[in-house]
Amino acid sequence: MDEFLVKMDGIEKSFAGVQVLKDCMFGLRAGEVHALVGENGAGKSTMMKVLTGVYQKDEGRILYQGKEVRIPDTRSAQKQGISMIHQEMNLAPDLTVAQNIFIGKEPRKGIKLFLDDKEMNRQTSVLLKQMNLDIDPTTLVSKLTVAKQQMVEIIKAISYDSQVLIMDEPTAALSDAEIEELFKIIIQLREKGVGIVYISHRMSELKRITDRITVMRDGSYIDTVLTADSSIEQIISMMVGRELYQSDKTNRIKDETSKIVLEVRNLNRRNVLHDVSFSLREGEIIGFAGLVGAGRTEVARAIFGADPIDSGEIYVHGRKVRIEGPHQAVKHGIGYLTEDRKHFGCLLEMDVSTNVTLATTRRFTSAGFWMNGKRMNDVSNQIVEELKVKTVGIKQNLKYLSGGNQQKVIIGKWLTRDCDILIFDEPTRGIDIGAKSEIYKLLENLAASGKSIIMISSELPEILRLSHRIIVMCEGRITGELMNDLHATQEQIMTHATDRIG
Repeated sequence: MDEFLVKMDGIEKSFAGVQVLKDCMFGLRAGEVHALVGENGAGKSTMMKVLTGVYQKDEGRILYQGKEVRIPDTRSAQKQGISMIHQEMNLAPDLTVAQNIFIGKEPRKGIKLFLDDKEMNRQTSVLLKQMNLDIDPTTLVSKLTVAKQQMVEIIKAISYDSQVLIMDEPTAALSDAEIEELFKIIIQLREKGVGIVYISHRMSELKRITDRITVMRDGSYIDTVLTADSSIEQIISMMVGRELYQSDKTNRIKDETSKIVLEVRNLNRRNVLHDVSFSLREGEIIGFAGLVGAGRTEVARAIFGADPIDSGEIYVHGRKVRIEGPHQAVKHGIGYLTEDRKHFGCLLEMDVSTNVTLATTRRFTSAGFWMNGKRMNDVSNQIVEELKVKTVGIKQNLKYLSGGNQQKVIIGKWLTRDCDILIFDEPTRGIDIGAKSEIYKLLENLAASGKSIIMISSELPEILRLSHRIIVMCEGRITGELMNDLHATQEQIMTHATDRIG
């Protein structure tokens, strides 16, 4: 593994006069998994988009298999054996697995006028068997789980005879069991000599699956280290270049004298929720833990009125309320930050100001339809300042902000609405370690100011770090409740999450 499969030297790239890559370098050997890490905005994706032909470099050179190459577009990259699997999958849901894998290069028969579906399915079966995947080539992609769609993306890349495979946050939407299957495939590819670039915010994964780690910060190359010789703390320190916020578990609420602001009694929904009951106190963060499919998000959606319930009662500030839709939940002071923020939590094509005031539009209208732009701007600027949102201004489109700053804007939307009860569903999914630290501090500050928070997270360290109490679910039921004192552990949570109650 001494010879480089890919070598990028002195790479520079600017957009509209703003330099986003400064004298960057990266090297990948055949048969290695090389992590590329850094905070959002560090330049990781831009660097890989230069390698895959999405962007053209301004300066520097790219060597592939020992020769300097020009990569004018993504098709050229694929022909040369360089493929990228993006975080948002690019599959056509209404096509079959085989059709997705061979789209644009379908086998033909006769005088090449007709597609050869039989041959396409056969070749797909061979590729699937090589990766030990039990998937029918004729299955519609829309019928597959997210994990299997991820596998199809990998097979699609392999079908180009890729020697370089770039994986961008490949485990973001996968369960622990599905992650294990993905790792088995990565190991198979490594053994076949494929070079894999692995981009992830999950630090624990890097120690398990990667050989080397390259760190970027603020558009610059920082260092490349051997995974085996490096600690997670060392990597994080190189990534952020600053001290991260740390929670103090000794400050957890221990008493039960705080006022109950939300009470859920015997919530039921057929085959989904079974007699779910809990209470939430003022200034408290309750962490909801459990495996994928445990029913945590379903509880949140039921409280918010996004999904109907068959029976049960909800009390807000001691008064029984009927919530049949999100608009009623908001009227009762409940805000919900969905796990899929890009589709359901914000308007990416609209600016920061519009998103901040989205839930309070009527407050900024006069005479029934005139919008008071000055008031909207004043409130938006105040939120940006309070939450330390990194943006060039409140008129910048949300899609140009990092994931962490998008999340802050969504939180700002509910703060503008002055919601007392906030439900955070996977608040740091897809967010880098530095932005996570800022979100943690923000949640704790909100609780300290009297806001009450329900936090759903699949990351147990996050649950243990932030929660005052932990509620654990399994198969639609609450199977355990823990006070998050200094003795609470991941093992205790997992015992309840798998319904192994002693």
